[in-house]
Amino acid sequence: NIPHDRGCVAHSDGDVVYHSVTDAILGALGLEDIGQLFPDNDAKWKNADSRIFVEEAVRRMRAGGYTLGNMDITVILQRPKLSPHKALIKANLALLLGCDISQINIKGKTHEQVDAIGQGLAIGCHVVALLMRV
Repeated sequence: NIPHDRGCVAHSDGDVVYHSVTDAILGALGLEDIGQLFPDNDAKWKNADSRIFVEEAVRRMRAGGYTLGNMDITVILQRPKLSPHKALIKANLALLLGCDISQINIKGKTHEQVDAIGQGLAIGCHVVALLMRV
């Protein structure tokens, strides 16, 4: 939880990073995306902790015979600044992903006041996950 004067509009808890991490792992495995596995029209997922989604993606990754090689995360937001929170985000992800913290990179980028992200109305996140056959 990062203190800020705005929150996310979402069916679950709206954790942009965890949702993007989930989709990156599922995508690397060639599986359905987060919206197909955890649809926003299913009351079961209302206000759900996004940690559940990451844990399921990791379970499927391991069941498929893979482990995480590395992960690169880019969060695109005008504010709040991500820098003070990066170490904790990486530590939390390393625990969830069952990997060393050195395998995770996270960076924050702004949109320089341009478009909905630059105006503080939205957040974007891109994640690239390299999976290794065990």
